[in-house]
Amino acid sequence: MKHSTICCVVGARPNFVKIAPLMHALRSFSEIKTELVHTGQHYDHSLSASFFRELNIPEPDRHLNVGSGSHGKQTALIIERFEQVCFQQRYDWIVVVGDVNSTMACALVGAKLKIPVAHVEAGLRSFDRTMPEEINRIVTDAICDCHFVSEPSGVENLKIEGVPEYKIHLVGNIMIDTLVKQLNQIKPEMTLQTFNLEPRSYGLVTLHRPSNVDHPDTLRNLLLTLNNISRQIPVMFPVHPRTRITIDQLIDSGELTLNASFAMTEPLTYNHFLALMANARIVFTDSGGMQEETTYLNVPCLTFRENTERPITVQKGTSTLVGSNPDTILSVFNTIMNGQYKTSEPIDLWDGCTGRRIAKILAEKCRSESF
Repeated sequence: MKHSTICCVVGARPNFVKIAPLMHALRSFSEIKTELVHTGQHYDHSLSASFFRELNIPEPDRHLNVGSGSHGKQTALIIERFEQVCFQQRYDWIVVVGDVNSTMACALVGAKLKIPVAHVEAGLRSFDRTMPEEINRIVTDAICDCHFVSEPSGVENLKIEGVPEYKIHLVGNIMIDTLVKQLNQIKPEMTLQTFNLEPRSYGLVTLHRPSNVDHPDTLRNLLLTLNNISRQIPVMFPVHPRTRITIDQLIDSGELTLNASFAMTEPLTYNHFLALMANARIVFTDSGGMQEETTYLNVPCLTFRENTERPITVQKGTSTLVGSNPDTILSVFNTIMNGQYKTSEPIDLWDGCTGRRIAKILAEKCRSESF
């Protein structure tokens, strides 16, 4: 029997959550060896190392240590260093996940070295090319050999872009695999006690997209709106490192004063964050992944964006696009507090088994050597 080596690439927090179920599933195929390459795009401990421990991901076989930097600098370093890895170890497949710089950069290396590339979470489109992630998604899908799709809109998008149907596989949402598994392991009462919170009595915030956090006026208005909301319910805000910089500048300049009920914390581990999200009354975010997680958890989600690459979370889930307009945010918030908000519908293939479906397809491709 032919043995194959699959390289799984991670670089940022969302990647870790998505790669864990796939690596666990690939272990059941004795003819497949997996290697994990960590680009080091996220280097903060809470955004990287703790996820490996909690999600039982093996230590990376190779670490590229690229760190932070501009899109150009970071992407160039990933390409340069990952190319050397591929020269040293000839992989049969490269698997990239999501839409971060590591995703696109490593897909480019695979394509140029004629190593087949599979993209997990392919086909998602916001149709907003001002988003760096949208460019990463488009480029990655254009050069991949296999597309694993999480929702029907992704299938349609890929077909419109000319991707042959045999390359497209609707497999479901791999983030839900991790969520389902970790829900059985977390101890929410301990996390809530740590932050002095009661179930379904608080709001949870995440903000990291450049359109929201790199513009002081936009960020200030969002925070003032959330500060207003914190007068009605406590608000928890684990702050992303890049967001913290702008917030500190606003506070130091006197442009922002927050209530005691609006609590900012350092980034949290996945399990602590999941405990807070699963028990929140409402979530405020600009994260694509959290739109999916809150949909599965049936937690109301106000999404601080004008568009989404995950439309099923609006159509069948608990997400509502509210942009950055304070009146819109407060109006939807009041609807939720009045108990008049929508609830989630079941979504096909969001069942905790996506990793196994992907692993089976990859194993079949390795056996047949066709892609």
